[in-house]
Amino acid sequence: MGVRSRRIRGPLARALTAVVLGILASLTAGCGPRGNVVTDLGPTGGTPVEGGTVTMALPPAAGPNWIFPIGAPGYLASYNSAIQNLLYLPLFAPEKKGDALTMDSPHGLAESPRYSDGDKTVTITLKKGRAWSDGVPVTTRDVKFWFDLIKHNKEDWAGYSPGLMPDDVKAFESVDDRTFRLRLDRGYNPAWFTANELQDVVALPVHAWNPGHQDPKRVFARLMRHAKHFSRFATDPLWKTVNGPWTVEKWTTSGRVSLIPNKKYRGPDRPHLDRVIFKPFTTADSEFNVLRAGGVDYGYIPPSVMARSPKFKERGYRIDPWEGWAITYIVLNYHHPTAGPLLRQEYLRQALQHLIDQKGISRVIWHGSATPTLGPVPAGLLDGDPYPYDPRKARALLAAHGWAGRDGTLRCVRPGGGARQCGTGIEDGQELRLSLLSQSGSTETSNTMQVIKSAFGTAGIDLDIRQQPLNTVLGTTVPCKRTEPLCAQWQLGFFGTQGSWYFPPDPSGEKIFASNAPSNMGSWSDPRTDRLIRDTEYSEGSPQGDPRRAALALRAYGREVARRLPVLWTPNPAYQVSVIRNDLRGVDQNPTLTLAPQDWYYVKKGGTGS
Repeated sequence: MGVRSRRIRGPLARALTAVVLGILASLTAGCGPRGNVVTDLGPTGGTPVEGGTVTMALPPAAGPNWIFPIGAPGYLASYNSAIQNLLYLPLFAPEKKGDALTMDSPHGLAESPRYSDGDKTVTITLKKGRAWSDGVPVTTRDVKFWFDLIKHNKEDWAGYSPGLMPDDVKAFESVDDRTFRLRLDRGYNPAWFTANELQDVVALPVHAWNPGHQDPKRVFARLMRHAKHFSRFATDPLWKTVNGPWTVEKWTTSGRVSLIPNKKYRGPDRPHLDRVIFKPFTTADSEFNVLRAGGVDYGYIPPSVMARSPKFKERGYRIDPWEGWAITYIVLNYHHPTAGPLLRQEYLRQALQHLIDQKGISRVIWHGSATPTLGPVPAGLLDGDPYPYDPRKARALLAAHGWAGRDGTLRCVRPGGGARQCGTGIEDGQELRLSLLSQSGSTETSNTMQVIKSAFGTAGIDLDIRQQPLNTVLGTTVPCKRTEPLCAQWQLGFFGTQGSWYFPPDPSGEKIFASNAPSNMGSWSDPRTDRLIRDTEYSEGSPQGDPRRAALALRAYGREVARRLPVLWTPNPAYQVSVIRNDLRGVDQNPTLTLAPQDWYYVKKGGTGS
């Protein structure tokens, strides 16, 4: 991977060079033991064997802390859903097929959905012979149980967007034990509905979780209470009834998770391994040291040491960058009592974006393992960068709207809501100061934020940066009302060391930029954005009609929201630069960050296995 960019000159170049040299010196010195890696086996060949344990490194300063397959605000990290899907199979799962993404995955619980009645009816059939780990068959009653829980508790579901699931389902009709129909409130684009609505649907064990047929609100409250005690995830009988290929063996408060095969699993993708361990690390540096010592079978290296990857290849590993279907950004809290009026000014957001040198940061700090985010959809769907790095234009925008420097910091000297004034809600003499809550554990992220802070400072904007573990950042930067105390605790937030948002196959924006969307962390609200998002959802542009209309709707949404800047776009890194044992096979790095360790297996030398 490589990124073309302008050459960085002057103090910024010298500072970045010093940072990079320091990282290289500290991380690449010395070599550890090889552990039990088969060093004389290449990335292909060998004879498959059953059994064994794989230890996979988790992202830095992050740990799984939610097992309930109905997500809650503040618990939306990708590794949570990845593990949940191994225990409780989703009906439909994204799968990489060549260069494309599809929802026709063998890891899903249902057969392909069938649309009819002008795309207002969806008929879904569960795969034959599936059962829970206690032997009870999986039926449509288990799916109806999930639907009833979210229907009656939608305000507490982190996946809820007003007007979408479950609001867009007029009726859930059970045809038989394996087939059900959803009657929708209108025709929807089938590709969008399958990828973005049906991806949330999961069967839950109604016989084990609600044997007394209690009211859905009471059951949901009880399940949520259990879900908030993650020290008991491995021992609570509630979580022992699963239908996926794995079950929990251990789950510690530090975030270390051990899964073992579900012996009653009836799917075709039964695990080959004896155990999979997800191991947490406080920093990327600590993970790198354990990886060098042979303590991780599937880990990652910091982008700064990619030039040293031949050393790992010599030691029996392969290097495989894990590219994500994602975008990365800094969230802006429009409801903060003092920062909100500032951030609601479009000219100010434009100035801030012009001060972020995405190309330079991608090339120097991320060593080409990141590319600029251009808008609310993957960059390949957009025409160009509407706000390229341009400090002069940023300063001009600020000066034109009534900001002047004093003691190195800009102050508002023309308050008011006029065209050449600071903006409504900004007081006379107010300083342009902002604070950013950023995730810790990554040298690249820390350096990125310091470069942004320096660039803001040259324009007279004071940026204070605080770093916290990822789970803390995710639990703080949540949608809030202006009257809530939590809203005053953060102004800007960053949780994108490995990408801020990962899309389903259809990269529309109803979950992140629609008004009141569950992952619209900064509470952006814009009627035109909402209308463009709806245009991507409806059936007029579906593959049954004219697929070009769906593509045009998505591009129109992407261009408009890229221009409006609901967030600040930052370099989008690969999820990680993976380092995987050569004798570990079957690893498919899904760009939506799902995992399928049931497909993993070891090989031994000899034979012609793949």
